[in-house]
Amino acid sequence: MANHATPDITANPSPKGVSTPDPVQSVADPKVGRPKLTVGFILLDQFTLAAFSGLIDALRLSADHGGRGRQIHTRWRVMSADGLPRTSSAGPTLDVSGGLPADPTEFDYIAVCGGNDYLNTYMSPVLRDWLRLAAASRVRMLGICTGTFSLAQADLVGSRSVCVHWNVLDAFRARFPQTRAVVDHLFIDEGDLITCAGSTAAIDLGLYLVARHCGRDKAQQAVRHMMLQGMRSANLPQAHFYADLADIHDNRVRQAAHYIEQRIDNPPSLDAIARYVGLGRRQLERAFHEALGVSPMAFQRSLRLEYGSWLLLNNPPSITQIALDCGFSDGAHFSRDFRARFGVSPREYQQRKGEMKTV
Repeated sequence: MANHATPDITANPSPKGVSTPDPVQSVADPKVGRPKLTVGFILLDQFTLAAFSGLIDALRLSADHGGRGRQIHTRWRVMSADGLPRTSSAGPTLDVSGGLPADPTEFDYIAVCGGNDYLNTYMSPVLRDWLRLAAASRVRMLGICTGTFSLAQADLVGSRSVCVHWNVLDAFRARFPQTRAVVDHLFIDEGDLITCAGSTAAIDLGLYLVARHCGRDKAQQAVRHMMLQGMRSANLPQAHFYADLADIHDNRVRQAAHYIEQRIDNPPSLDAIARYVGLGRRQLERAFHEALGVSPMAFQRSLRLEYGSWLLLNNPPSITQIALDCGFSDGAHFSRDFRARFGVSPREYQQRKGEMKTV
């Protein structure tokens, strides 16, 4: 990360009426000393609850025995740029411990937690300058959900690759075209910058950090408490299924493709897709053929089959259930189309790919 001039930043006082104690000051056992992992959370407007709570709970359940929450092995503080509460994208408002401290080096990582406000191009100068100070002080950055937009806006990404949620990929690429953004990972660790797709992937990132700093036994402790089957690898692809439309300039095709993506399990009719983008059937078909070389229905079928192939390898219920989850009427219909696309039956595909993983 590039070095920046150190801004004049002072700690913001806690607002009146905020009852949340400052947990960074409440380590229960003074004999333990500084925890092995300390994370400062910065909540942005309309932050995503699932991503924030998943990451902070992974820390909490690793911090103490029995999920008691004493900040012994890990420590955290929840902040905002102005020290005021933040409202999540789901509606509930969360109190914070205060504003940004003068010295960011009390944290090992700064987690910028974003959500539905990612289209807002305004960034608080206080937050921008403090993030730059933290980066210049060699504090590692975590982009959680759309928090990566803020890190990129603060010029803290540079030549690094970032992971974003598939649903905001086009928006990120349009705004930061020089940055390589991908959706084939749950999170990407670039050393001094880790970016996470958000949602439940933030749990995996939290477990990854705990295992690194506190040991795998602490991470497994959290896994058991959260009733997970295990820790997912960072390079597990997101369950996203759509064509890369970065080079498609026809906005009607892009809108139609996004509409189809959102309804994989309940495929819309051609007429419904055409109405969604304000075109006639023939106009929509011509636009798809010109942009992608396929019809809207062929594009839709391809997405559904790609989703089916992912489910076969990553979440394998019965073939019939996979068929229904992909919008097919029954297992036989799914198997017939799957064989036509991949050259093998769903079960053969599952077995062959499984054997390749074990080699």
